[in-house]
Amino acid sequence: MSMKISGAPCCWGVDNPKNPYLPPWERVLKEASEAGYSGMELGPYGYIPMELEKVAGVLAENKLNIIAGTIFDDLVSEENFQNLIGQTHDICGMVTKLPQPPQEEGQRFKTPYLVVIDWGHDGRDYAAGHPDRAPRLNKEAWNRMMDHIRAIAKLAWETYGVRTVVHPHAGGYIEFADEIDQVAKDIPQEVAGLCLDTGHLYYSKMDPIEWLLKYKDRIDYLHFKDIDRKVYDEVMNEKIRFFDACAKGVMCPIGKGVLPYEDIHRTLQEMGYAGYITVEQERDPRNVETSLRDVKASRDYLASVGFD
Repeated sequence: MSMKISGAPCCWGVDNPKNPYLPPWERVLKEASEAGYSGMELGPYGYIPMELEKVAGVLAENKLNIIAGTIFDDLVSEENFQNLIGQTHDICGMVTKLPQPPQEEGQRFKTPYLVVIDWGHDGRDYAAGHPDRAPRLNKEAWNRMMDHIRAIAKLAWETYGVRTVVHPHAGGYIEFADEIDQVAKDIPQEVAGLCLDTGHLYYSKMDPIEWLLKYKDRIDYLHFKDIDRKVYDEVMNEKIRFFDACAKGVMCPIGKGVLPYEDIHRTLQEMGYAGYITVEQERDPRNVETSLRDVKASRDYLASVGFD
């Protein structure tokens, strides 16, 4: 069984496609290839254009496959539901026609995946990382969000053959231990899997190894990141949005922070995890000149501890 490392545009500061400082997507793909990656996520909806032939050509030029597309949006509001359905059609219709990596032995579902993340709520954004003070959804709103996720997953699988994975994310309404447990109860394994993120788990006061083991039968895909403990301690004492904390450098190259990746590698081997793992290092896109250096450092470090 092998664990293949892939990349994501957020390592170049690409989280909000409307940010005026984003680098050209062609540069991101070129530098990912230069750093030694063979797989990439599509990034947030609206960043890489929905122009199939053009995007496929740039991927082929850089010897890159597509690992996943992402819905990073408000999953709660009823008025946003049709927008979510439209994104599902667009993203799945695109990623299934782009260059694909082979399915690894032991990998439960073939790439590409549809990563689904709740986002866009000020009350939760400013409470990221603070389970004790973050407001929770009431039962009606939570159930509506679960209905939306189930509908997205059903559409993605039945129409496009794309496996949906739910990504708990700092600053969204699926972040903390109680919410991850509830998602696992409300979204059956046959409907969608989990994409756990080591950095978000740590940021939100959970032990990544403990949670990898807890949901080893539900995890179809993983994200890796690392955290600068000094910056983390500082931002935990501020009223700050999650991505503003990232702009301060709370996420650092893998191997230079607090997460124990040798132990994580050993844990994943014991779990029998096989397939793809995507490196992320959210940052201010105005610091893009150090992105290539950092993504290469993360890739090289993970290779040194046993990842492919």
